[in-house]
Amino acid sequence: MRVALLNIERSRAQFQVRRADLFPKVDATAFGTIQRQAEDFVGAGKTLYSHQYTIGLGISSYELDLFGRVQSLKDQALEQYLATEHARRGLKITLVSQVASAWLTLAADRERLQVARDTLANQQESYGIIQRRHEAGIASLLDLSEARTGVDSARVDIARYTTLAAQDENALGFVVGSPVASDLLPLTLTGTLTPLKEVAPGLPSDVLLRRPDILQAENNLRGANANIGAARAAFFPRITLVSNLGVGSNELGGLFTSSGSFVWKFAPQISLPIFDAGANKANLKVAQVDREIAVAQYEKAIQTAFREVADALAQRGTIDEQVAAQQSFTDDTAESRRLSQVRYDKGIDSYLSVLLFQRATYAARQNLIGARLTSLNNLVTLYKVLGGGGGE
Repeated sequence: MRVALLNIERSRAQFQVRRADLFPKVDATAFGTIQRQAEDFVGAGKTLYSHQYTIGLGISSYELDLFGRVQSLKDQALEQYLATEHARRGLKITLVSQVASAWLTLAADRERLQVARDTLANQQESYGIIQRRHEAGIASLLDLSEARTGVDSARVDIARYTTLAAQDENALGFVVGSPVASDLLPLTLTGTLTPLKEVAPGLPSDVLLRRPDILQAENNLRGANANIGAARAAFFPRITLVSNLGVGSNELGGLFTSSGSFVWKFAPQISLPIFDAGANKANLKVAQVDREIAVAQYEKAIQTAFREVADALAQRGTIDEQVAAQQSFTDDTAESRRLSQVRYDKGIDSYLSVLLFQRATYAARQNLIGARLTSLNNLVTLYKVLGGGGGE
């Protein structure tokens, strides 16, 4: 963001430089000359000393922009400045979406970690029960071993999600630019999360034309057109004005006292390119090719925008059904786990059946968190591809 802002300042300064070329530059000048001429040059048998002092105001090299060369260069600098402004806005939108995505990922992994801890507590409780039943001769050694595998599996997941949550927190601090206060960090994905705003139905497609990358490409195209105008103007004559007026005297004290000290100079100049070894034609060709490149980049920006929005909306159309189906599947597996536990307690099924349904329930809960994360990240993606909340 700092680099983007500095680029804007640089482009603004360049525009001001080009704009200043449209106006005459008036300079105040003062100079003095003391000259000694040799006796042989003077021919009077003695050395001659001459003194000249001048003070005045002058216009140096002011170009009459009859064919629009200076105006075209000014327009190109303006479009470049506007393009950098849109690039800054695009970077800001990307940064906002990166922060949101990193925050949601941290929330999801922290909730996954909490699920793993809950599962570990349940598995440890079940392992304790099986161990006591084994000691009483009711449960087999296989049941005890299977219960132990459930505990170990939960411990592995706790270690893994603890690492992921720490890495997520580091990633969030990186995109924010500083460590994030603990009270701003999420605990779970569904705990205190404010619902993200859904995309309004019937949003017109021309909202994409306000995307920063498209506006940037458009300004680059306009700047390329302006460059063509400047390159064409180079084939025409250039008229430059040089003028100066002031006072002069052969004595420093006589600058403002002598009545005949007023001096002026007016020197218009016109130049017409006759032979430049094809440099002007080559410059015009470069400007025209740059314009064609800018056209292709503008078309690509529009096509990319439509594809990104279409992909995000395609996912949006099915993600809610996926979350609902995953929620139903999670509820069903939880009920199956409960029933298998009842059947095991009554001696109908083995503990393997209980263990399988416990693992299925655990996996379903983790997949449900993943589905919710995908849904929320999809809204973040829509925010980004629509140019920051529908072109706001």
